[in-house]
Amino acid sequence: MGTYLITGATGGIGAAVAELLRERGHDLILTGRSAERLDDLATRLRAGAHVATQLIATVGPGQTPAPSAGPAIRTIPLDLTEPRRIEAALALDGPPARLDGLVHAAGMVHLSPVAELEADEWIEHLSVNLVSAAEMTRLLLPALRAAEGHVVFVNSTAGLRANPEWSAYAASKFGLRALADSLRAEEPALRVTTVYPGRTATEMQRRVRAQEGHPYAEDDFAAPGTVARVLVAALETPRDAVVSDVTVRPH
Repeated sequence: MGTYLITGATGGIGAAVAELLRERGHDLILTGRSAERLDDLATRLRAGAHVATQLIATVGPGQTPAPSAGPAIRTIPLDLTEPRRIEAALALDGPPARLDGLVHAAGMVHLSPVAELEADEWIEHLSVNLVSAAEMTRLLLPALRAAEGHVVFVNSTAGLRANPEWSAYAASKFGLRALADSLRAEEPALRVTTVYPGRTATEMQRRVRAQEGHPYAEDDFAAPGTVARVLVAALETPRDAVVSDVTVRPH
């Protein structure tokens, strides 16, 4: 089994990815802004339906298998609006020596026309959606190289096409696409995947619909678990291939 770090782990897609990886028996490092929400997620993953259902122990004659606590789950509170502080936070917790996967699922969006977007809003979008992902990747590259690991960037269809009032978010996601492409070219031992979800039924989407002045109906959008299954399938692709880019749109 491997070790996977997920940013934005308490969000819709991040939490769904954590659930699937937990079910498969992997060790998890969960990051997010709220320590309380991280603890709640870790508690939920350690119990109930997300406990690994198959535990295999090899013992000799007359020996009793030792009880298993299941895969390890660690939490690291991180405020991605402050990318310069990420290194200290990781150092305090102790970064892993080997990392099989890094899933960048954190993100934020605030809709506004270019004429009304102030510098602070641009800086927040770029800090959370792009610069923090670049910094996390840089800091964890030694661990990823040691495991010949996999980096997954949860982008957006806004990273493929910019629409009115989406300029800051789209710019950050276009940048995230460039980061993934450059990393793939620079680190041939790693596998790099960009997932482009369309509108997904998350709390972020609920806020977006409110900003657009429209009602939120969960059934109108793809489920976070559906996006997570596509993402985990990319992680589980045999090592003779890589899913470099995949788009997931609501049907």
